[in-house]
Amino acid sequence: MTPRLSVVVPFYGVGEYLGDCLESIARQAWTDFEAILVDDGSPDDSAVVAKEFCDRDPRFRLIQQLNAGPGPARDRGISEATGEYLAFVDGDDLVSRYGFAALVRTLDRTGSDFAGGNARRFNNSFGVRPSWLHKQPFARVRHATHVTEFPDLVLDRMLWNKVYRRSFWTEYGYTFPPIRYEDYPVALKAHLDAVTVDTITQAVYYWRERESGESITQQKFQLGNIRDRVTSAGMVIDLVEDAPPVVRRRTHAHLAQIDVLTLMSAFGTVPVEEEQHLVDLSRELLDRIDTDVLAATHRYDRIQHAALRAGDVDLLRRLAVFRNSGGLRGGARAVPRAKRSRQLDYNYPGRGETVVPRRLYGVREQDLTLATSVREVVWVDGRLSVKGTAEIRHLETDRSSSLQIALVVDDASHPLEVRRYAALDLHGDKSLVGFEVLLDPELLARCTGSPAHFEVRMRSGRRDRKGMLGGQGPGSPGWAPGAWIDETNWIQPGPGKHGWFSLRRLTDPCRLIAVEQTDDEFVLHGRASFDEPELHLSRPVVGGEEEIPLEIYGRDFTARLPIRDILAAANHDDPFGQRTTRSFRVHGPDGQQRVLLWTAGDSAVSRVVDDRVVTLTRSTGGYVNLHESPIRTTAAHAVAEGNQLVVRGSEGCDVTFSWRRYLADSDDHLDVECRRTVSADGWSAAVDVDALIPVTAVKVSVDPLAALADWILFATSPDGAAHAVQCEPFLCSRLPLAITHGPHGTHALAVRPHAGTLHVEVR
Repeated sequence: MTPRLSVVVPFYGVGEYLGDCLESIARQAWTDFEAILVDDGSPDDSAVVAKEFCDRDPRFRLIQQLNAGPGPARDRGISEATGEYLAFVDGDDLVSRYGFAALVRTLDRTGSDFAGGNARRFNNSFGVRPSWLHKQPFARVRHATHVTEFPDLVLDRMLWNKVYRRSFWTEYGYTFPPIRYEDYPVALKAHLDAVTVDTITQAVYYWRERESGESITQQKFQLGNIRDRVTSAGMVIDLVEDAPPVVRRRTHAHLAQIDVLTLMSAFGTVPVEEEQHLVDLSRELLDRIDTDVLAATHRYDRIQHAALRAGDVDLLRRLAVFRNSGGLRGGARAVPRAKRSRQLDYNYPGRGETVVPRRLYGVREQDLTLATSVREVVWVDGRLSVKGTAEIRHLETDRSSSLQIALVVDDASHPLEVRRYAALDLHGDKSLVGFEVLLDPELLARCTGSPAHFEVRMRSGRRDRKGMLGGQGPGSPGWAPGAWIDETNWIQPGPGKHGWFSLRRLTDPCRLIAVEQTDDEFVLHGRASFDEPELHLSRPVVGGEEEIPLEIYGRDFTARLPIRDILAAANHDDPFGQRTTRSFRVHGPDGQQRVLLWTAGDSAVSRVVDDRVVTLTRSTGGYVNLHESPIRTTAAHAVAEGNQLVVRGSEGCDVTFSWRRYLADSDDHLDVECRRTVSADGWSAAVDVDALIPVTAVKVSVDPLAALADWILFATSPDGAAHAVQCEPFLCSRLPLAITHGPHGTHALAVRPHAGTLHVEVR
């Protein structure tokens, strides 16, 4: 019987990852598919992995050819496909379990020519993160739309997050050019040719990122790669030449933001003998971008464009090195244009030289905005302590500056006493940007159910700036702990609208008070805000809720959750973490609904069954979450004991531990082994802080905030498989942990979470 969906999987040299990729396809909720695996002359054991998989699952079949590139490999797979629909997967990536089903079903409903969904970036070291490239096009569900109605679809330059109607593909005869970056011309032409397309917010594709993160010396900066990028961009520009102006402009802006920027960055690594080739290629692309689009780019971009037009390779190299090394991360420090001059310039490479117009280095008053961050949120003797930074971008913060912070509750402003201290500013210098405010229970009691925000006002010299406190960092700012301020009122800090840091008062909330474990159950004890409560547990992926039977004593209740039932209901859609997350909601007799707040102590409760673990814990907003996942080595405590950093946890006692640091621009790494101890309470992993200080601790990056080293805690199982240790939410709420090391505080270490894994940054 002919399958409805054909999945084309070209692969080359991805033997390490191909098995996981094919497993994620095989586990699809949409089972009516064929997978056509195209071996594009792989030099490793990728074909062996593919053959073994085909032998196990008849839905998979293998085609082999001499190496021709990803485009021709896709074309070969398409020629063998028989399904009504077409999808594409790269051999080192993963697909979500319900992605194909969601895309096919929306096409069945709407009759659109193709449908696309959201994507996630992932690796072992940093977990799963949103793909910023897909954030705008797939921010909301749109049925039967078009790129002329929604121009942000020009950003949708990949093939693999979509399902195409095969008749549409055949009608227009799409083929891939035999170059790298072959997908964008095809993807954009399909958007232009389509009558309608559908977008969904669901993450349908997981896009692998190298363990060391994006690198400035990846193959994208090699000359052959650059040449293909320019060819691809030229094809895209040709496609939109006669498109509606809004589509043309959005496409040109995207090429300027991504492709032109990549060429400018390549000057930081290109060999001398290739510099002129790179100049020619860069000019070829730049000359085709609309001038009004280029005029609207970042000031630094325009400086690089001017250097390119002047052919000043030396300046192009200095500008690229500055940018690639993170020089723009905090925004360059402003310097006076001349003695006693009130005009300020950005201290970028080339300032004062004649190649680039001086005006491009000038700082505008509107660039000198207020920058704030939240660094730590803790409760101290019943008062809420909020620590952070405040400064005016590009300016030095000295003792002549002033800082005012007020809590704004329902348009009423309550000034706070501010303690200022020296901290790292945006330029990597220690200056008077740090602050702490303490809020007592009387003031906190003024908060309401609507978010209260912190208004910040700073004066530096003749400049006066104000704004709302935002910029929550990793650790307690992102997992801010809540607390009771009296018997009935709970204060929950956390992110509010526009990313502002906010406080909410929850009066007599529906809450979880305690959790017990029996041999086969979690026993939840809670209290509702109203009589006759009902407890409902969300259904993963499919939506809706199921009611949990309760024992009710007035507004108090007890619920019993059988562990085996939780495992049976698991239905993860995350092919990397393979975790199912569920939330609780309390319903009342008059239609009331409340989310269940966690007030049951400061640690999670978990139970291991076979090779899975079920955990009751809190969300970032302080509410109760129920997780089901494979057993993950999870850190629950981190403390500094003398010259040791000690991390403790429960699950995963059969592993060894090491702190891992990836080398610059590489997936190679250094490991520092930990001393492991195991007891009835779990495991501990201890390391001497000295061992985490790099022997050659020299700051070579111009990034003012770059760390000397970023260590990630890894666990290695007996079979040699290594994975990053997870950071338990309650530990996240107690971090960062600051450690000062060496004579006169030579080095500062910060233990903090990043995307759910545990890191140590050394400065």
